[in-house]
Amino acid sequence: MKYAFPLAAVVALILIALIAVQIPGMQYLFGVIIPYLAVAVFVGGFIYRLCYWGKSPVPFNIPTTCGQEFSLPWIKQDKLECPSTRLQVVARMFLEIVLFRSLWRNTKATMYEGPKLTYESSKWLWLFGIVFHYSFLIIVLRHLRLFLEPVPSCVALVEILDSLLQVGAPLMYITDATILLSLIMLLLRRLWNPYVRYISLANDYFPLFLILAIVGTGILMRYFIRSNVDIEAIKQLAIGLATLHPTIVGPISSLFYVHLFLVCTLLVYFPFSKLMHMGGVFLSPTRNLANDSRMHRHINPWNPPIKPHSYASYEDEFREDMIAQGIPVEQGGPQEAGAK
Repeated sequence: MKYAFPLAAVVALILIALIAVQIPGMQYLFGVIIPYLAVAVFVGGFIYRLCYWGKSPVPFNIPTTCGQEFSLPWIKQDKLECPSTRLQVVARMFLEIVLFRSLWRNTKATMYEGPKLTYESSKWLWLFGIVFHYSFLIIVLRHLRLFLEPVPSCVALVEILDSLLQVGAPLMYITDATILLSLIMLLLRRLWNPYVRYISLANDYFPLFLILAIVGTGILMRYFIRSNVDIEAIKQLAIGLATLHPTIVGPISSLFYVHLFLVCTLLVYFPFSKLMHMGGVFLSPTRNLANDSRMHRHINPWNPPIKPHSYASYEDEFREDMIAQGIPVEQGGPQEAGAK
């Protein structure tokens, strides 16, 4: 049921948009009001989560390391896996964000007869993950042509390179195929692998189904029902949204409003979900700190100041109570009085 409910939720979103836009006047709601609200929630939620994480105390040095740390000069340090300087941390973060370096080391454990437990390299997750993320990025860059006039040369170049194979008419974008394939493989991994399926929750399946629906509706509009989609009207609406002067010049397509509504749902869902790892990776203390605890003493800045309290002052404060309870004291006790 943890993957049936997310699927039903996505289907319900599609039906809501598909039916509602048939009502006169609802096109403005789904084409203008909801997109503005979604962008506002996305930006506000994104900033709120970053500020909330930024205020979280990190009193100790807790970087995740899996290599030889900096010690004696004749011992070779693993500068990327165990950075000791800020420059090394930047290099580590760059490889992590751009190339998913930690995911490259993904392994799987398998039990064989004997019993014999083996750990084997598993690069499939890294491959599908990096293909999905870069395909998504290129698709977002390509869509900028709808919001900008004239279209910048860099956006046009991305579009040309993405359609370099020149398959069919209209031209087939490479990323349309790669993102669809990677999403299907990531979903099948969660459904097929019993270990991953056991730990997966509904909020792991919902974004997969949602992005699959977004990609599916986009592919339908471009390759299968292109004649029913007024691309000029869509671009006028997009430029109007970007310039804060939105206008809907005429009927566009019900499928376009479904596509746009799903995108808005993703924007609203993004800041409050696991997808926020896009921003959280920069604030992760296990990644953005140098492993220099042997070189610098890290003091918790949130600890309240402690006033030194010697035993002599402690005895002065509680001497009468200590004597009454029979606790020996160094000054003013029966032993001292007898000696006098």
